Formats: sequence, C-alpha cells, structure tokens
Amino acid sequence: MAEMKLTNNTDLVFTDISSEIYREYNFPNGTKMRIEDPMYLNVNNGGHRVKDMQGNCYYINIKDSWWITWQSYSDKPDFVK
Repeated sequence: MAEMKLTNNTDLVFTDISSEIYREYNFPNGTKMRIEDPMYLNVNNGGHRVKDMQGNCYYINIKDSWWITWQSYSDKPDFVK
C-alpha cells in the first residue's frame, strides 16, 4: 500500500495512527461517523483533525456533534489553520 503523506502548514503536531483499521466517533447527540484507514491525528481543545489513506481530511468537533471533510490539491497543504 502506498504511503499517504501529510502536508501540514500549521504548528499543529500530528500523530501517526496508521495502525488503526478505522476510527469511529459517537457524538453526544447520538450521531456516529466512521473514518476508514485513518493515517494522521491531531487532538486539541477545539476538536480532532484526521487524514485518511484515501486523502480525505476531517475536522471533528465532538462537543458540538459536527464535522467537515475535504480533499486538498496534491501540491497544496492538507491543513492550514
């Protein structure tokens, strides 16, 4: 399997979580979301930032039960703020 690279244009520190098969979030409002093949994780007071093997990026706000997802152009950073 090809290595998925993380392009980080922030001062955030990401941890390699590529040993996980999936990562599932169970939100306070009862909603669930699942990320297959997560590769990198940053956790801070605002939420979690994750990049998966398919190149999808996520920002997850657990407390308020929402998330966004995106993909970056190959020559652009995955995370900028």
